[in-house]
Amino acid sequence: MAQEGRVQRGLVFVRTHCAQCHSIGRFGDSPLAEAPPFRTLHTRYPIENLAEAFAEGITTGHPSMPEFQLDPAQINDLIAYLKSIEP
Repeated sequence: MAQEGRVQRGLVFVRTHCAQCHSIGRFGDSPLAEAPPFRTLHTRYPIENLAEAFAEGITTGHPSMPEFQLDPAQINDLIAYLKSIEP
């Protein structure tokens, strides 16, 4: 039950902050071609290893990507969501 709450909060976060560029679901292309679909991130990085990058602030990515620095609860929610959409 707690995990489902994390996944839902993660979904709200990515809809609000990421969906304008990235495909955030289980299928579909990203609106911005150079922005990888979130469902493929696990092929590039172990999802759990992204927690440190989220905490320190994501400063890399595609050129138009804004910088994000997440708090621990947001990180847990985002990681839970990303794991939930892995194929």
